[in-house]
Amino acid sequence: MPEGLRDVDANLLLSLHALLEERNLTHAGARMTMSQSAMSGALARLRKHFNDELLTRTGREYELTPFATRLRPAVAAAVEAAESLLGNHREFDPATSGKRFDVSMSEYAMTVLAEPLIRLLREQAPGCSMNFDSVPESREQFEVQLLRRDLVVVPLGFDLPGRTQAVFTDELACVVARSNPRLKDGALTLEDLREMPHAVAEFLSAGEHRRPLEVELEAKGLAARTVLVQVTSLLTLPFAVAGTGMCAFVPARMAHRCLDMLDLVIAETPLDTVSITEAAHWHPRHAADPAGVWLRHLLHDVAVDIL
Repeated sequence: MPEGLRDVDANLLLSLHALLEERNLTHAGARMTMSQSAMSGALARLRKHFNDELLTRTGREYELTPFATRLRPAVAAAVEAAESLLGNHREFDPATSGKRFDVSMSEYAMTVLAEPLIRLLREQAPGCSMNFDSVPESREQFEVQLLRRDLVVVPLGFDLPGRTQAVFTDELACVVARSNPRLKDGALTLEDLREMPHAVAEFLSAGEHRRPLEVELEAKGLAARTVLVQVTSLLTLPFAVAGTGMCAFVPARMAHRCLDMLDLVIAETPLDTVSITEAAHWHPRHAADPAGVWLRHLLHDVAVDIL
């Protein structure tokens, strides 16, 4: 451990960890349940101790100094070692807690999970609340978000870090405008899929891993399909297809909700069934946190409820 860390008391170490991870006084204070003024005081003490600014303001954002960047992995290791040695003794009583849970998930997952999740939260933990935000766009951002959120819900198959818990499974459906001239008896041929333009969603880089749909398209000789429109949200795909000659593959649960509204139909295709599984991800450091364990149990109950 670096010499400077040995003289930092436990409370300041946790504040330092929060500041280095969040790079934001307000967010670090919320993480530590400290006021912004108290966190500012902790930062001032840490700056004096290390004789370094640690965080410097660039516009509206803060950046780590070179020293803080070098210090960050040692601080994370020290906190993780302390938690492993001492255990996590924080209690969580859902009936009396006022905790705010931070959960990241796609808009599509929101359409499936938000209502039952919030309903059960109000029934079992009436004083708690839930903050939803979007999933990160890159693996690097995902790793940072995994530390900052109680749960991140994204599909399996991206080889992402952290521990996982499957939540629900869906099948991809091919949606087209009801008036699409290629539609014959409610079906499209492989030739139709090869020649017609597609709309696709790219919202999280899969790296070297191919998505299940890509694997099936390749197997049917459709690797070179024509992509006319690309969006960053599955939820917008049906709107992109409506009234056009395009097709798009979207989760069936979502497709059925917007067929009448957008005058779309689900087309039969020669492709084999392509299944996707949405899963909750969390950082191993949160594995024993009582509130996190309770939230994952709640999500399991939701998964059972929506089967």
